[in-house]
Amino acid sequence: MLVHIPAVLTPEQAAQCRRALDEAQWVDGRNSAGPAAARVKNNQEIPTSHPVAQHWGQNILNALGASPMFIATALPLRIAPPMFNRYLVGETYGTHNDAALFNTPGAVVRADLSATLFLTPPGEYDGGELTIEDIYGEHRVKLAAGDLILYPAWSQHRVQPVTRGARISSFMWLQSMIRDDEKRSLLVDLDRARAKLNRAAPDNPGMVQMLGVYHNLLRMWAET
Repeated sequence: MLVHIPAVLTPEQAAQCRRALDEAQWVDGRNSAGPAAARVKNNQEIPTSHPVAQHWGQNILNALGASPMFIATALPLRIAPPMFNRYLVGETYGTHNDAALFNTPGAVVRADLSATLFLTPPGEYDGGELTIEDIYGEHRVKLAAGDLILYPAWSQHRVQPVTRGARISSFMWLQSMIRDDEKRSLLVDLDRARAKLNRAAPDNPGMVQMLGVYHNLLRMWAET
């Protein structure tokens, strides 16, 4: 399941974040990669301990927590601290898999979902598309500044080489209350159908039954 979540940050917030990141100290992105990923990784990152990364990481978490679409889609239980990367001309990240588990302060996060929050307007750089492979084929993603793409952490993915400008984004991993991607997709579809029915016929008695089915499935499948 690939889900585009628009306007997690406003364009102004994304620009403010980029300005703050420009003043931070970037390091070799291979420092955070395992041996296999390091062989195909060529980008820059800001350490999670950096004050700018911590400040804007918390801002992003706050914005995600205020996004009904994100909450309904991801059903998040834990979120690893957001990280930040930058791709300059010629930099890329070849095909790789994300790790299954991430040690974070206070908890281990199982990576059920990966997320990339685009911070650079697409007109300011060429290349740099996030390319995700799933059972339906290959998907190239390049979103507006402030928009987020949510996708299964098990999928192979890569970042195409940047040929002009710079691509700056935030990325993170999430543990969902619903581990299974198919079950989570069913709940998302059911919730969207409920919302459509509520807009079209809010007094329809089927609303109560549909909402009950949603919560009973959530009760049956959720891990907390």
